[in-house]
Amino acid sequence: MAKHWRLIFCLLTSPVIFGGCVSSPTVPIVQGTIRDSAPQLTSAELARLANLPDPRVESLPYSATGNGPVYEVWGKKYRVMSSARGYRQTGSASWYGVKFHGRLTSSREPFDMYELTAAHRSLPIPCFVRVKNLENGKSVIVRVNDRGPFHSERIIDLSFAAAVKLGFHQQGTARVAVETIDSNSLSERSHLIEVGSFVEQAQAQGVMEQLLGVLRVPARVIRNAQGQYCLEVGPVAGDAELDRLRALLTTMDLGEISVVSAQ
Repeated sequence: MAKHWRLIFCLLTSPVIFGGCVSSPTVPIVQGTIRDSAPQLTSAELARLANLPDPRVESLPYSATGNGPVYEVWGKKYRVMSSARGYRQTGSASWYGVKFHGRLTSSREPFDMYELTAAHRSLPIPCFVRVKNLENGKSVIVRVNDRGPFHSERIIDLSFAAAVKLGFHQQGTARVAVETIDSNSLSERSHLIEVGSFVEQAQAQGVMEQLLGVLRVPARVIRNAQGQYCLEVGPVAGDAELDRLRALLTTMDLGEISVVSAQ
């Protein structure tokens, strides 16, 4: 993982913040002289992070801090882009967690490792990017609100939650594709909900037929990677409808619920 601009800010101006940061509860990952780690979470808590809905993409004013146009870290100068439009890059992503949780980001908002955010060296703050893990095909939308990573071999530093969604939180880095998105390029986000685990296809079909009238959205039976059958509900457009269906399916106690992009 990478060191961040807020680390320098804390060291130079706020020893109280630096001394009050959360201590590392697990085996740390070494990043230079700073040691970071993942939080200790149950499998249910990790599953919740893995199913976090992507943040709503909207037009936001640029932050009064962290936007350059030129800034310097460790003797190297970085230039902030005047616009995020059209940015695309492939490279290595890292993540940051416990050590930085609660510290100020470059936009001067506290870093929350359980939210879907990211640090980037040159994109204007804030902006939204879609990150795709090229090793497993998983993707996530994150809001860029921080500066970093200041390692030339890495192009973006993700929150711990984003790393969970991308499936690489148990390793330090992953190869990813990053592209910016904006509110003008998106219609309402569309998702699919996968729920249940059935050995027999007929059993899954019977449950689906019982649920169709209650759910009021399309559903079908699919076979998952483990060779079992589950229900695929959707596509579902809009966060409110997604939340309604997830809550309804949770009360039905059909098993693990997963939300994936319909794109």
